[in-house]
Amino acid sequence: MKALITAGGHGTRLRPITHTKNKHLIPIANKPMLAYALEYAHQAGIEEVGIVVNEGDKEISGTFGDGNNLNVNITYIEQRAPLGLAHVVTIAESFIDGEEFIFYLGDNILVGGIKKFIDEFHENRSNCHLVLSKVPDPERFGVPEIKSNKIMAVEEKPESPKSNYAVTGIYLYDHSIFEAVNSIKPSARGELEISHAHQYLLDKGLSVTYSEITGWWKDTGKSADLLEANRLVLDNLDGLREAEVDKNSSITGRVVSGKGTRIMGSTIRGPVILGEGVIVEDAYIGPYTSIGDRCRIIGSEVEYSIFMSDSKIENVGTRIEASLVGHEVMITNSSAKPKTHKLMIGDQGKIELA
Repeated sequence: MKALITAGGHGTRLRPITHTKNKHLIPIANKPMLAYALEYAHQAGIEEVGIVVNEGDKEISGTFGDGNNLNVNITYIEQRAPLGLAHVVTIAESFIDGEEFIFYLGDNILVGGIKKFIDEFHENRSNCHLVLSKVPDPERFGVPEIKSNKIMAVEEKPESPKSNYAVTGIYLYDHSIFEAVNSIKPSARGELEISHAHQYLLDKGLSVTYSEITGWWKDTGKSADLLEANRLVLDNLDGLREAEVDKNSSITGRVVSGKGTRIMGSTIRGPVILGEGVIVEDAYIGPYTSIGDRCRIIGSEVEYSIFMSDSKIENVGTRIEASLVGHEVMITNSSAKPKTHKLMIGDQGKIELA
């Protein structure tokens, strides 16, 4: 079995972060989002992985190379434009080369990996196996109609969903999916919808089975989703605390930190992860916070946030929380009179001032 993983698109809902960084490299608990998908593949015994990237993209391959460090062999497949998930499958046909495969959307994070879904696909001996999750807003997803524990139909982003299940970004296929994706027509939005391919299989009388995710799963399409995924991963945090901690600091709960990190006169309440070379001085870092390498948190308070590498927050009087902060960002308190806010914000930025 092979794995096909998406890492393209433009991440428009996460701008301005994604103006300069591929969405799939945004860190969750200080690890690129896409790394989780590759780890799931390895844990499931998959060796051959195809990653679909935007045409000309070198950022993903520059990060993961040939996959040797993650014990997989990576083939990069360029997609000239975001023409739909079914289109992703069509351009990967030569890579799949007739084998069964798992199709995984690289911006999905879940607990427990993917091996159990592969096992259930093989046990069912079906042509297509979908992984479902109950959601409060199924109209955002492909939605299955289920009767007597069988999928009867699949509809893409329906106005009146026939169930409260979403088809998650985890699909398993045999070779029959290629007939489906090469037979459907673009939708009204000009894309080849993967839900239409699933409906094609059902209309042809092929076997479409399913599993339900019983743990947590997140489709990280928005900043709130990233923060929630970060929280869920930190809830299972495991690792060493290698920071130097002075006697005036208080650390409670699970706190993981890298080499060269120093904590001075500060309070940290886990779960928290601190990268390498981080300086925390006269500060408070609250639960569910990830701080990237070489960040400096001085005289400030941070909670339930993601700070990417080389960023600095210094002497800010109001606690920062529920925030997604990019690389090399500087947040400081102005000492000028009269007291004012001085802002330099890129396109599509968002700031809330107390």
